[in-house]
Amino acid sequence: MSKQKLIHPAWLAAGVTFLTLVTAAGFRSASSVLIIPLEDAFGWGREQISLAIAINVIVYGIVAPFAAALMERFGIRKVVMSALTAVSIGSALTMFMSAPWQLIALWGFVVGASTGSIALVFAATIANRWFVKRRGIVIGVLTASSATGQLIFLPGLSYMAKTSGWQSVSSTIAIVSIALVPIIWLFLKEKPSDAGVLPYGAPDDWSPPEKNSMNAAVLAIDTLKQASKKKDFWYLVGSFFVCGLSTSGLIGTHFIPAAHDHGMGTTVAASLLALVGVFDLVGTIASGWLTDRYDPRKLLFFYYGLRGLSLFLLPSILFATVHPSTLVFVVFYGLDWIATVPPTLMLCRTILGPERATVIYGWVFAAHQVGGSIAAFGAAVLRVQFGDYAIAFYLSGLACLITSYFVLQIAKGQTREAITT
Repeated sequence: MSKQKLIHPAWLAAGVTFLTLVTAAGFRSASSVLIIPLEDAFGWGREQISLAIAINVIVYGIVAPFAAALMERFGIRKVVMSALTAVSIGSALTMFMSAPWQLIALWGFVVGASTGSIALVFAATIANRWFVKRRGIVIGVLTASSATGQLIFLPGLSYMAKTSGWQSVSSTIAIVSIALVPIIWLFLKEKPSDAGVLPYGAPDDWSPPEKNSMNAAVLAIDTLKQASKKKDFWYLVGSFFVCGLSTSGLIGTHFIPAAHDHGMGTTVAASLLALVGVFDLVGTIASGWLTDRYDPRKLLFFYYGLRGLSLFLLPSILFATVHPSTLVFVVFYGLDWIATVPPTLMLCRTILGPERATVIYGWVFAAHQVGGSIAAFGAAVLRVQFGDYAIAFYLSGLACLITSYFVLQIAKGQTREAITT
């Protein structure tokens, strides 16, 4: 099998994946820009809208391990194309909704399940299948796609919602998602052997892991059953629960409404959140580079500790206009937004070995989304009860500081070399 090509096909696979994840991140970022327009259009309460977003977040996570198993069993392309088609249908149907339960059904369940199937488990599957060398940096770049999606879509979607109505956001998502289907079909190969090559960086005697013949659902459940017996799995689950609590569920969902509560315009707030995405792009790629070279447990210690400190500062720096301290938060928090993913995915390989690392990560990611779901709904409830988001920010910051200790206990006694091999 040939290994020598001008550009290794693994980079094309990574490029198509990045494009898909960027777009999927844009779909999900729409949640934060729709809260206020839906309040204005229908008179629904913020907690009602946030409930739909919370369900979207948790369903997005719960389907992840099953999506990973389906990709292993039936192939990446079939799963991704089916998910994109479902996103298009679900988004299009939201244009005709008139009651909160319809938002829950369409955005919460249909779009949540569909985007969950093309989430970070997709990135993990591509990285594990196509790369032997540079896996950490590839995971970092693919993870950073969520930041890039925010950067590209958030300001535009916010402007569209303000000037053309919230329906324009739904129609845009429907059109873009269905347009991606033929791109996946034409340009994404299923595995390196389909392109006549070995994975990038693989030695001449490399052989692919034996394909698991289990039913996808059985594989996902069996992996959870075996992993749940290991303490390190629960450390990873707990840490990623807090990661979701402090990122997508809290800041990703409520930063724009929180800034709006302080008099800031929604388009300006959306632009700041997109700017968080710019620095996350830098931070997550850097995290992938660092994960290839340093102990992932120590990296997680710094990531969670710094994130916790930044969240404690946030309530005191939200103003009607953009102040220097607000920009400091954007830079500081942005660099740390999803930097946790590359080291977490690397540690998932230590639970049941590399063969099941992607499915393990699917379950760990499900915990991330459970945390995000709790924050998405809980922060709205706290805001209704107390009039602002300060308590939600403080509780999330405290959880991050506690987590920074526990991540050091993962794979205790093992060297960095043993973990990353």
